[in-house]
Amino acid sequence: MIPSASQPPSSFCYEKWAILAPDFYQIDALDLAPRLLGKFLKKDDVVLQITEVEAYRPNDSACHARFGITSRTAPVFGPGGHTYVYICYGLHTMLNVVADKEGVGAAVLIRSCAPVCGLEIIQQRRGLKTEKPVLLTGPGKVGQALGISTEWSTHPLFNPGGLELLDGPEPEKILVGPRVGIEYASPEHVTALWRFAIAGTPWISAPKNTLRAP
Repeated sequence: MIPSASQPPSSFCYEKWAILAPDFYQIDALDLAPRLLGKFLKKDDVVLQITEVEAYRPNDSACHARFGITSRTAPVFGPGGHTYVYICYGLHTMLNVVADKEGVGAAVLIRSCAPVCGLEIIQQRRGLKTEKPVLLTGPGKVGQALGISTEWSTHPLFNPGGLELLDGPEPEKILVGPRVGIEYASPEHVTALWRFAIAGTPWISAPKNTLRAP
């Protein structure tokens, strides 16, 4: 069950779900990405449910790993289950879940979420007093709502405290489509269907018309 736009976020229970173990992440980013849908991100009193993601893989002309290991990209080469956080356009804090084994250079971008707990905190951090999907539909909005910065890069999501990733219900149906904003990449990567979203939820970023059933 995924919260709808009209369902009070606090009415959705997440407490029964456990923190995901490190080995959950030790797979190809393309396999990890759809498995993250429906999972919960928890930081302090804020809980978000992941509704949309994008996979970035080794030898992917849209992945930051293409630059090799630098001070900025080093976290994406870390072991799966850690975070890779970077700033986009000098403004937006982008949260990625590192995938696969150490040294591979792969991650999954968290594009959109639905609020589960801490709505007032989310609204305050976003500077937006609304319960509509615009609150969390976009990767920069997710980072802002969680109150994270690049200092959270390399954070282990499987350790209690701080930023945690909890298990959650598997979506009944998902949508797939090409990733967003990667026009600079090679044609085969621009058109690759490596964007995944939960079908039937309004908590999905634009463009929605490029998403379809697999």
